[in-house]
Amino acid sequence: MSITIRDVAKLAGVAPSTVSRVINKTAPISEETANKIYKAMEELRYVPNDIARSFASGSSKAIAIAINVSDARAYSNSFFNNTVFGIETAAHKNGYNLIITGASSERGGISSLEKLILSKKIDGLVLPVSMLQPSAVKLVENIGFPCVVLGRTKDPWDKISWVDINNAQAGSNAVHYLLGKGYRRIAFLSRGDRELFTRDRLEGYRAELSKAGITPSPAYLIGVSASFEEAKQCVSALLRTESRPDAVICGDDRMALAALRAAKELGISVPEELGILCFDNTEVTEMAEPGISAVDVDTFELGRIAAETLLRQIERPFSGANQSQITTKVIERQSTLRKK
Repeated sequence: MSITIRDVAKLAGVAPSTVSRVINKTAPISEETANKIYKAMEELRYVPNDIARSFASGSSKAIAIAINVSDARAYSNSFFNNTVFGIETAAHKNGYNLIITGASSERGGISSLEKLILSKKIDGLVLPVSMLQPSAVKLVENIGFPCVVLGRTKDPWDKISWVDINNAQAGSNAVHYLLGKGYRRIAFLSRGDRELFTRDRLEGYRAELSKAGITPSPAYLIGVSASFEEAKQCVSALLRTESRPDAVICGDDRMALAALRAAKELGISVPEELGILCFDNTEVTEMAEPGISAVDVDTFELGRIAAETLLRQIERPFSGANQSQITTKVIERQSTLRKK
């Protein structure tokens, strides 16, 4: 025979309605009474019926984050893991479950998200900006469904909340730090400027150099594919020129390793002759030899703020959209610690 809320109430010596208020957090209850109820629940091994609660409250007490299942890298990086941990921590603290749902925008996967939203299996959605499509935006806006985008959108969707890294500040911080170390000819290695976050970083890069009265050579702006070998070859070619840079900012840790390898093969000393700094602080940057300085982003905080923004929308539907950016800082390691 299954344990009911009445059994918990009887053991705790309270009314069933009081137990319900404690479980659903719908009214303030004294700590002493709440502790009696939790103790009774533990003793009876009572687990609230989430399905019944969702029918009664109109809430599933669940939020979801959508992942592009066609991209294996979406699951296998510390950025994703830390961000999801931040989302899960905030969700758990507020009594919500987190669902990781797969969808593929390449195969029209956004329709599966639309089904998830319309089926009311979740109360809110965290959506990476790479998966944001007009159809999803239209649906979210039309039905007022709580949604937070991870990443800044280039389109003026004022009704959509988003949380992003302050990438313009990240680019500025990187240059400001290198200038402080005495580097002046600073190159920028990226996957190209197709992505908005790269354009923002370049904006910060250029602005900070301009403040110092420096105009970067066009040759210092290098776009490469995801290939480690191509990145290494591009850096090698640049380091062979007469006007070679004395520092390079890399878009990620793989590019930084490629730059490190290129310098080593050419006999160029790091950090004395070439400073190397990259975006995103990872185990790779810490374990490299020498250790690679990095622009650090608190990805746990990114996830936590995204979740709290979403939960605020769920609890207060008419609170309006909110856009926020996470600040960055430079983690200094041996790759830029040259003697001035």
